[in-house]
Amino acid sequence: MEPVNHQSPNRVHHLLAPWLASQPDALALRDATLSLSYGALEQKSDDMANRLAQAGVRPGDRVLIVGENCVALCVLFLALSKLDAWTIVVNARLSGREIDQFIEHSGARRVLYLCHVSEDARSHSQRHGATDLPSDLGDIAIGAQASNVTAEPCFPDPAQQVAAMVYTSGTTGSPKGVMLTHANLMFVAQSARDVRRLTPDDVIYGVLPMAHVVGLSTQFLGAICSGATLILEPRFAPQSTLRALAEDRVTIFTGVPALFARVLEWTRANGMALVAPQLRLISVAGSPLTPSLKADIERAFKLPLQNGYGLTETAPTIAQTRLEAPRTDCSVGPAIPGVELRVVNADGAEVPCGVTGELHVRGPGVMKGYYRNAALTSSVLDPNGWFNTGDMANIDAEGALFISGRTKELIIRSGFNVYPLEVEQVLNAYPGVVQSAVVGREAHHNEEIVAFLETKAGADIDMRALREYLRDSLSPYKQPTDIRFMEALPSAPNGKVLKNTLKELARTAPAKT
Repeated sequence: MEPVNHQSPNRVHHLLAPWLASQPDALALRDATLSLSYGALEQKSDDMANRLAQAGVRPGDRVLIVGENCVALCVLFLALSKLDAWTIVVNARLSGREIDQFIEHSGARRVLYLCHVSEDARSHSQRHGATDLPSDLGDIAIGAQASNVTAEPCFPDPAQQVAAMVYTSGTTGSPKGVMLTHANLMFVAQSARDVRRLTPDDVIYGVLPMAHVVGLSTQFLGAICSGATLILEPRFAPQSTLRALAEDRVTIFTGVPALFARVLEWTRANGMALVAPQLRLISVAGSPLTPSLKADIERAFKLPLQNGYGLTETAPTIAQTRLEAPRTDCSVGPAIPGVELRVVNADGAEVPCGVTGELHVRGPGVMKGYYRNAALTSSVLDPNGWFNTGDMANIDAEGALFISGRTKELIIRSGFNVYPLEVEQVLNAYPGVVQSAVVGREAHHNEEIVAFLETKAGADIDMRALREYLRDSLSPYKQPTDIRFMEALPSAPNGKVLKNTLKELARTAPAKT
């Protein structure tokens, strides 16, 4: 492997360097079957890099990994960094069609399957005729080498060299492969360390999937950038989370809002106390936070809930609340150091503080672009480095950022703008509702509002009382036309609600009010 420059790391695996010098025996990673110190992590990733090179992986090759959170996945990511290959992590729970689409689009040289942590991965490996890759990290299979793919150019500059490609979730049509460079990922990892004040004393509960950018950059790379310990959980289950918080000295717990909602619902339904003696920081990311859920979480955990905001295309962190200034509202906080924000109107002109418009960002986390799609890249990323998030937002006089929702999710009803998040916040505050999702539906040259509600176990919500509550809480044009109850809202493996699925349901299923 190439020598490490301790002063100026230019690859993500260089983040290990200070801890190899100061605490090689400290625990870096742990899952249900394997634990590795920082020194062992370096050695195992060296060994795996050599093994993958022997398997034909070249600098600039794309390598796709089908699996779920585990120590082996982290080792593979660092090994591929050492080879200057691109890592593409996809969740094994995806369909065969989706995974095959990603393999074809990426031009993956090799596909690896983490069978020991996922029976779904094993099924995919069998479908593709993969063979065993000898390893002491677990049962890993490797697909046949693709001979008709071309390696991408490599660059010494970490701002040019791609480290990972992340496929965005919940999209329709052609895949969007977001190219994230080593500089992108290291910037966000270091920001997580600094803003959240992570240290080697921290134990981070890693339940966010590494197939998604928060799990990859702030959770995994943020942990090794800080010399902390990361406990990896392949799938979220409330009982496993509660056990880890009580028994594993967890100090940092981050999840999407729906994950926290399910933890609270589990404790309520099972009459369990929430015990987390070492926990010092809880935070949410990935989805909008509502005031009622924030209050419930803070009451249960007896800690201020930190909030944040970002996108896959920004690796992901754009803004975070600060530990020294906990907020009583649902702002995502100010921009992290190094990131610039501006809010513009339909003409592209910057709007005053407090006025809602489209959010554009610039900074070291902004992606290199969408793979093999220069036209789409140029439509969102201008020559000066400003990225159009597609989110509606406003910034207050103190620099705090407030997200209203996706531009494409905006519902225009009888000429009035309806932001789904506002309606969802009202619905989520109603007794018996775990979470809600609001989408638009075309009807008679207008748009109707359709609300989907996930309710607590045993909750019996009276529709008439709910409608009366909504009339008291929302303007007439913001009232849902159609309200439907579901046992669970459809969600991606990272917990984000799949609104495209709900839009399809809204169009095809009969209205029940």
